[in-house]
Amino acid sequence: MKLTPAQLDRACGAVLGSAVGDALGAPYEFGLANVGPDGPQMIGGGLGNFEPGEWTDDTTMAWCVLDVAASGVDLRSDDALTRVARNFRAWYDTRPPDIGNQTRAILGQVGADPTGASMATASHDLHTRTGHTAGNGSLMRTAPVALPYLDDPTALAEAARKVGALTHYDPHAQEACVLWSLAIRHAILHAEFDIRAGLAHLDDEAAAYWTERLDEAESGDPRTFRPNGWAVTALQAAWSAIVHTPIPTDGNPCRHLGDALVTAIGIGDDTDTVAAIAGAVLGARWGASAVPAKWRRICHGYPGITGERLVELAHLAANPGPGVYDWPAVDHIDYSIYGSAKTFVQHPYDEGVWLADASALEELPGHITAVVSLCLLGRSQVQAGVEHVGYRLIDHADPEVNRNLDFILADAARTVATLRDEGHQVLVHCVAAQSRTPTVGAAYAMIRGVDATEALAKVCSVLPAAYPNAGFRDALKRLEASSLRG
Repeated sequence: MKLTPAQLDRACGAVLGSAVGDALGAPYEFGLANVGPDGPQMIGGGLGNFEPGEWTDDTTMAWCVLDVAASGVDLRSDDALTRVARNFRAWYDTRPPDIGNQTRAILGQVGADPTGASMATASHDLHTRTGHTAGNGSLMRTAPVALPYLDDPTALAEAARKVGALTHYDPHAQEACVLWSLAIRHAILHAEFDIRAGLAHLDDEAAAYWTERLDEAESGDPRTFRPNGWAVTALQAAWSAIVHTPIPTDGNPCRHLGDALVTAIGIGDDTDTVAAIAGAVLGARWGASAVPAKWRRICHGYPGITGERLVELAHLAANPGPGVYDWPAVDHIDYSIYGSAKTFVQHPYDEGVWLADASALEELPGHITAVVSLCLLGRSQVQAGVEHVGYRLIDHADPEVNRNLDFILADAARTVATLRDEGHQVLVHCVAAQSRTPTVGAAYAMIRGVDATEALAKVCSVLPAAYPNAGFRDALKRLEASSLRG
């Protein structure tokens, strides 16, 4: 299936949204920290004594699945399930502090080199012995499962069951994974929420059961769905948080992602998992571009990767394979083919901000300590030790191409301001410093109190190729009327 840029953004958002929900909720799990007046923050701590922005077992286990999905192997196959099982086991061997009891029991039983079949058998046997294998530990990691099957909902339902049953064999746990995976698929393809899209892939009895549970989630206060360690109440809590959080009507509806994560964490109990589950569907609906940089900058975790790497793997799982310029499988993207003049100038309103085209990265001056990129880059294009914040902003006037345009521009401008306040010398660049760079440069000036018309004119005057597209210019006018200025 050929995905549009907006659909690819949403596919990547499913995984990134889950990861930031996980890291945001981790400090507050089971009341270990109190949410302050400014809402939940990535402060670290929690059951695993995590670093600020570090994800928990929820995202770690999702990565174990995503790593395999990104390779192009069918997740339903024995080979894929074995590779997932061995990713799980490699993580288990690090003795993580936050592994769930049921997952720990299965991984401890299957030995050092498990197969998918041996894990599924152990999971089945545990269910036969105890009848209690419906924890939320499989639902929490389902975000990547949808990505390879966006063109085949039946195959997706089968994959969701098989990946979930590796550790959680209970039918309700498997059904929860089916429903959530198909909700993710629907959000990616259609940019709308529909949890009932998966009911047709359950048998009649299960569909009736889940219809009642979903009705409860939609009619009940989100805070009633606790404790939420059970897959059923965890799904209800996440769905209730999504549907009971108003979608903003101020021109930035994608802020719903962050608002709904706050609602999910406010439910209490297993906060990281409920937020991770909710974040998968929220990200699938609103896109990776709806995740603010203040979370993306520090989101990281096992196996020593960042949230940006999750985005790259999600792209490979959904596309499949590299996209334009062979991103994200390339170390360096050569933009010299466009023949643009090399540009590196100071921002007219801040001598600590520099505006440039991508060639500035080739010999980055030593005083630059942070880079804000508005175009795709290769994996090693920004030198080590320089903080890098990327935005997927496409130089196109069609609002369907940049569905979250106003949010992106405001967030990029605020990120430049935050970096400056932290003492960084900041480079802002796109491919040719023609459209994206002057637009964000003007938005940053607006934050510092300059009106939109003056800001854009002054920024364009120092950039020889500056000519922002009409859609970007219109966005700056809308931001002028918002709270961005000043």
